[in-house]
Amino acid sequence: MQGDLRSIRERIEPLLGSIERPSRYINHEYNSHSDEAAVYRVALLYPDTYEIGQPNQAIAILYSLINKLEGCAAERAYLPWVDMIAALRENDIPLFSLESTAPLASFDLLGITLPHELACTNVLEALDLAGLPLRAAERDSRHPLVIAGGPGAFNPEPLAPFFDAIVVGEGEEVMAELIAVHRNCLARKTSREVLLAQLARIEGVYVPSLYELDSSGRLVAKNADVPARIRRRIIKDFDAYPVVVEPVVPFAEIAHDRFTVEILRGCTRGCRFCQAGMIYRPVRERKADTIINAVAQGMANTGYEEVSLTSLSTTDHSQIEEILRRLNHMFSGTGISVSIPSQRLDGFGVAMAQLVAGERKAGLTFAPEAGTQRLRDSINKNVSENDLFKAVTSAFDAGWRRCKLYFMIGLPGETDEDVRGIAELANRAYAAAKDAVPEKQRGNVRMGISVAVFVPKAHTPFQWAGQIAREEIERRIQLLRNSGLHRGIDLSWHDPSSSRIEAALSRSGREAAALIETAWRLGANFDAWTERFKPELWEEAAEKCGLSIRGLAERDYDLAEPLPWDHIDSGIDKDFLAAELLASTTEQTSLDCSFDGCLDCGVCSDFDVSIVLAGESRG
Repeated sequence: MQGDLRSIRERIEPLLGSIERPSRYINHEYNSHSDEAAVYRVALLYPDTYEIGQPNQAIAILYSLINKLEGCAAERAYLPWVDMIAALRENDIPLFSLESTAPLASFDLLGITLPHELACTNVLEALDLAGLPLRAAERDSRHPLVIAGGPGAFNPEPLAPFFDAIVVGEGEEVMAELIAVHRNCLARKTSREVLLAQLARIEGVYVPSLYELDSSGRLVAKNADVPARIRRRIIKDFDAYPVVVEPVVPFAEIAHDRFTVEILRGCTRGCRFCQAGMIYRPVRERKADTIINAVAQGMANTGYEEVSLTSLSTTDHSQIEEILRRLNHMFSGTGISVSIPSQRLDGFGVAMAQLVAGERKAGLTFAPEAGTQRLRDSINKNVSENDLFKAVTSAFDAGWRRCKLYFMIGLPGETDEDVRGIAELANRAYAAAKDAVPEKQRGNVRMGISVAVFVPKAHTPFQWAGQIAREEIERRIQLLRNSGLHRGIDLSWHDPSSSRIEAALSRSGREAAALIETAWRLGANFDAWTERFKPELWEEAAEKCGLSIRGLAERDYDLAEPLPWDHIDSGIDKDFLAAELLASTTEQTSLDCSFDGCLDCGVCSDFDVSIVLAGESRG
């Protein structure tokens, strides 16, 4: 093996002088780990470039955990950019890990994160670059076990044929269990079939080859030895799992180039479009002391000048004011800043603005999501115009001069009045921001509006709703552009064509596997990158497969018909989601169960877990 590794290194090094950003492909970053003598070796792959994948928290957590298991070593891999892909193919060099430059095919386990639907062709590109058969049915004991996890696992079917197993839910505990089973099977030289059967008995592990469609269109287990539904894994005591305080520090600038602490997991605000808010329930907070100690260690171990307190809703942490006060005191006079990625409108008043401000004030982001109160009630956003104006006024009074507002177009029930309402609301917020600053500084006030296209997601109340037609999306965007936005407001919007592919894949079953493979063979990759996305390749692939992108994206599901992801048990009761869908049609809001009482969504009762706020549990 050592000779092979030196050979690969020697073949890669001459390529680095002629490709873009060679720092993507070199090793020995600070805090990286390498143990080429380990008995069991894992490669963790993020299916995008280094600068996008390196900040991924799931990779960082698993990298740390696996490297602490006796006899195990984890290494990282990323998809090279197109110039390096071409160079590797031209020189017949397989995709390799960073730490040891080992071919991915030489590892015992290859774990691939599924961050979003548009990464699907990148998954196939990586498997092919690694010299592995694309489909699990074509692999055997000579190949690494290829598994997946991440948000994409909650509708795994479009990519299911390409994986031996898929982890559903949080991976901290299940990964160690999966590795233990695999190591035992390797030691005993059991068959691939026996291995997969044993993996399927681990809660949270889905083995696609052991399931098939029945005559009604439901995906069912082939035999009684595997579960009918795959229950997602949930970490009950989130505070007990240590923060990664020695993350890998890259040589070059990356996305989210800062030290990160996940201060809570889960969200119970109940936005009806939000998949993350459903699949990561219940809320489990880390204690203030845990967070402060982790930040102190992490900053000492990395040298970063910014720490980010991340979660789905950071300002909802029950001790957030105490945490920010203590961190501001800790870093006073050091130049180190504390950031919160997205601020909750109804939790961002004067006190919060002053605490978040610190010594450096970057842009702030707020998400009203919809332009009218009627539509915000329909999607259960539970914020008002006054919440927005109060948040903006507090921020600009505290010293900010820039902020961004996020909205969506194409939400179920949206009308032209709602679209025009985005411009009207933004204009009033912009006026409130200017009024909050001294007159001589008003010329520095800037506001951005980012408009995403609604994409229906599995395990949400809107999972039954199709996406509106692309032509209608384009009409509504044009309507917004012509709605009189102030010239001090910058408007940007997501590409409706890529959102259409995302919607088609988010709601499909296994029939989409052929679509993905065909699109990839036609040249589709890096579809999340605007300059690389080619919708015509997907249309051609769909035609070759006898499918319709429009039909997949725009189809409405009946409440009674089987859904492609029904075999995945997210913990959210399907009847609860249907009730929330009905409530949306009458613009009825639901409360936040972390503070206002149980809504009986099913997670806590069926999974024996509890909401944990600052160390205090309640079901």
